[in-house]
Amino acid sequence: MTHSGAKPIWRQIPKSVWALGFVSMLMDISSEMIHSLLPIFMLTTLHASSLSIGLIEGAAEATALIVKVFSGVLSDYLGKRKSLALIGYSLGALTKPLFAIAGSSGMVLTARLLDRVGKGIRGAPRDALVADITPPEIRGAAFGLRQSLDTVGSFLGPLLAVALMLLWANDFREVFWVAVIPGLLSVMMLLFGVREPKHIQRSQHGNPIKRANLQRLHAGYWRVVIIGAVFTLARFSEAFLVLRAQQSGIPIALLPLAMVAMNIVYSATAYPFGRLSDSVSHRKLLGWGLVVLIAADLVLASSADWRIVLAGVGLWGVHMGMTQGLLAKMVADTAPADLRGTAYGFFNLVGGIAMLLASVMAGLLWDSYGAEFTFYAGAGFCLIALFILITQRRDKADH
Repeated sequence: MTHSGAKPIWRQIPKSVWALGFVSMLMDISSEMIHSLLPIFMLTTLHASSLSIGLIEGAAEATALIVKVFSGVLSDYLGKRKSLALIGYSLGALTKPLFAIAGSSGMVLTARLLDRVGKGIRGAPRDALVADITPPEIRGAAFGLRQSLDTVGSFLGPLLAVALMLLWANDFREVFWVAVIPGLLSVMMLLFGVREPKHIQRSQHGNPIKRANLQRLHAGYWRVVIIGAVFTLARFSEAFLVLRAQQSGIPIALLPLAMVAMNIVYSATAYPFGRLSDSVSHRKLLGWGLVVLIAADLVLASSADWRIVLAGVGLWGVHMGMTQGLLAKMVADTAPADLRGTAYGFFNLVGGIAMLLASVMAGLLWDSYGAEFTFYAGAGFCLIALFILITQRRDKADH
């Protein structure tokens, strides 16, 4: 909503939100250069099974989301978001060399867990910082912008990985070493480019997870938490998109292009849908997001032909663009300002447990019944999520 004569919305978004977007983008370039190759590296170089890849991916993502609870609570307690974000981004940057020297699945698991602890530490304080800095009426746009820049990194990373794999004849480890550089640049950008607002003081309410404070997180907030968890159950780890692409006969060096395709679509849709969420019914937008995910699952289940897989991966990206920034905005809208870090923390904890369950289940189904069955099961969970969304009563967080 631009007021007449006012600057366009993207120019009203504070500079520190843009800087946080670029911080996310650089770290994502670093992470995705590794993650887009990791399932295949584990399958071909370390000879891991689909189940163990699902377990490692699920455990890693769950760790990140569980750690977010503690960092979110701590950022509310201290009234400081940036220093915690800085610790988290630094840890992420420092784990990258471990992937390059990994000789076993155990070492990959250790590196993934440490990397995700870093992600966990930075996630909730960073989201709370975006909410702190941004006026409420353009918050959806701000979350959409940060998500969009973050996702630009998610497709530049795999693109770089593909280029280097072609250049260096599938040398996974060399590519992993190069990934260290954007990780370090990300930390520098956060250190010098982001300013924390002065008015975020330590909460007068003391310990954020005191019972009296938790009671201030009302039913509307917990409904958002439940919806977020059901969404995560319906959407297992993206590692399975790469494994599906491998089945289509795409050469190993080109496999990260599956993630590139998904993230280009995700990046292109996150900001427009973020802006849309400032003015339309959240429930409807989430519902349509689920419909798109059902379509993605059905397309991916139908054939391993690379064109069909690419179409499914693109639909997956549209779903992410429609829902991820929106859920972040809904948390900000339903939680008290001084408990935002805690609110993001609990939202991510529940989502983390759901991601672990979903990824382990997907790995088991994949090993036992094949890829098609895995994606059909995903579509089934989406239908359940859609039913829950439709039957939940409206609340004031939904326009």
